[in-house]
Amino acid sequence: MVVSPLIIGLLLLAGLMHASWNALLKADRSDRLTTFGVIMITGSVMGLCVVPFVPMIEPGAWPYLFASVAIHMVYYAFLLKAYAYGDLGHTYPIARGLGPLLVAVVSGRLIGEQLRAQDIVGVVLLSCGLVALAMPLRSVVPRPGSRHGLATLFAVLTGVTIAGYIIADGLGVRAAGPTFAHRLSYIAWLNVIEGPWLMLLALVLRPRAVVQHLRGTWWRGVIGGGIANTGYGIAIYALALGPMAQVAALRETSVLFGALMGTLLLGEPFGHRRVAAAVIIVAGLVLMNGPTL
Repeated sequence: MVVSPLIIGLLLLAGLMHASWNALLKADRSDRLTTFGVIMITGSVMGLCVVPFVPMIEPGAWPYLFASVAIHMVYYAFLLKAYAYGDLGHTYPIARGLGPLLVAVVSGRLIGEQLRAQDIVGVVLLSCGLVALAMPLRSVVPRPGSRHGLATLFAVLTGVTIAGYIIADGLGVRAAGPTFAHRLSYIAWLNVIEGPWLMLLALVLRPRAVVQHLRGTWWRGVIGGGIANTGYGIAIYALALGPMAQVAALRETSVLFGALMGTLLLGEPFGHRRVAAAVIIVAGLVLMNGPTL
């Protein structure tokens, strides 16, 4: 199925936003958990500003919404565990590359979305390119007795939860109602319900540090929250308009944007392997969104 230029543009914008708020969070060296909490709380505030002006979502959408919130909580737990046991360069590409592949595998049976052979090849190419792009430029051989295996396990589990919340939100936003306002209402309610939990966790773990952090750098989380929640809202809206596997794959172009930001803004090397990975990603995008061969 060919994805419309509107959806492609929206998802590229969502990918750019995802890379932007992750770069902002990575730049915070003081208290990332609190900053992440502020990002989520900002989403709740944004959602509360919207819900009075949009219709209530249809009853059939609520189970998907609550499932998405629950899966997101598990996703955060697995992600933190993956980062605790392994390096970002090892865990992140596995998680982000596995999500679109799993969506492509299960979307046909779960929701009846039939992909062309070239769509499947395109998703595989894009996922493999993302993994290659996000891997560190120098390979690191795990030391005997290291926690490399646990890091890989939690990265895989993170990828499974990414696929899970994409499918839940895709089904939820489609069940929310027939109009743009109903879909916007789903996005707003998801932000409202999901938002408070990370900040509550931070307050339980280290209340004094949270208060001190908020006094100095609260603005970082607010800016990141505006970008992050708008970007994911765009991705959810795109799930109502296009096939989930292709939407999921297109959103993960955030990895490509992140690598480009690291090169252009932070002076990180791009390297020949990343150039080849970028070419593979583009080839996957062309296959998914081109005419049937």
